[in-house]
Amino acid sequence: MSSSNLLLSLSQKAILLLQEDADKIEKLIEVQMENLTTRKCPLYEEVLDTQMYGLSREIDFAIRAELISDVAGKQILVKLERNLASLYEALNQK
Repeated sequence: MSSSNLLLSLSQKAILLLQEDADKIEKLIEVQMENLTTRKCPLYEEVLDTQMYGLSREIDFAIRAELISDVAGKQILVKLERNLASLYEALNQK
């Protein structure tokens, strides 16, 4: 396997792993959106914030290691941040 093929393979693996972690956070957001009856649970917010922070650190590492592009990393975070903002907005309206 050539070095460019290896780098491409590692890059694809990094994106896949980061997306899996993002999907887990997405699922947490979806569960909370479905259960808006638990208004502003501080523990749940703490878990989401911690998960988002952890994912941002993973993405930062992957970018610095040149496994993914800055744009790809930001796309993953922006989507989650939008969904998280929608959740908090829905909780505030309840």
